[in-house]
Amino acid sequence: MQWKLVVFDLDGTLIDSAMDLVVAVNATRRKFGLDELPAATVASYVGNGAPMLIRRAMGEGCSEERLAEALDAFIRYYHDHALDYTILYPGVRGTIRQLRNAGVQCAVLTNKPVRISQIIVDGLGLKDSFFRVYGGNSFATKKPDPEGLLTLVAEAGCAPEEALMVGDSRVDIETARNAKCGSCGVTFGLQPETLNDPRPDYVIDAMAELVPIVLGIGTGQSEAVALDTTSSAVT
Repeated sequence: MQWKLVVFDLDGTLIDSAMDLVVAVNATRRKFGLDELPAATVASYVGNGAPMLIRRAMGEGCSEERLAEALDAFIRYYHDHALDYTILYPGVRGTIRQLRNAGVQCAVLTNKPVRISQIIVDGLGLKDSFFRVYGGNSFATKKPDPEGLLTLVAEAGCAPEEALMVGDSRVDIETARNAKCGSCGVTFGLQPETLNDPRPDYVIDAMAELVPIVLGIGTGQSEAVALDTTSSAVT
């Protein structure tokens, strides 16, 4: 089948934003007299939105008032430094171009604040690549709640089973399942180890492998195949 709508996560899927997130989190911790966290630890906290990222980063016992101050400090810092180190993953630009040329609608659904998300998308030259960019504060709920994904499905004028959610973490796959959409996990992102449960319908090791999946063409090695119970593609 050819998928009519592809919805991308942002961090760990379209962009390698790990360094900017680590720097922003640690700048926030320093502001409150805390030691810096290892990069791998910060990366493991990403995926559920800025409030949860800061809640995890500030640690247990942090008051709600202090968390609110830390979140504000983080967003202010990250807003000004979101593109210091962040880059597109290899193949992203060409893949989106091929999908759009084939008539596939593309959108972004991330738990990152929408204003910063749009700044990043525009700053990396993808301003006209998506018909919508929705963030974690675009709706009353965040992923894995299906509200955002189902909104995009409705706006694209397709059925849920014609939409494919692409992401690097359990949150994205759960979102797809909750919306009754297809799912594709990427192994090059921030949290590939979380893709085992639930298992995505597809898994890819490079963004270019998405094209034959979406367009329903090709039988070569570049095509990722649907996972079954015996697949070892996700470990």
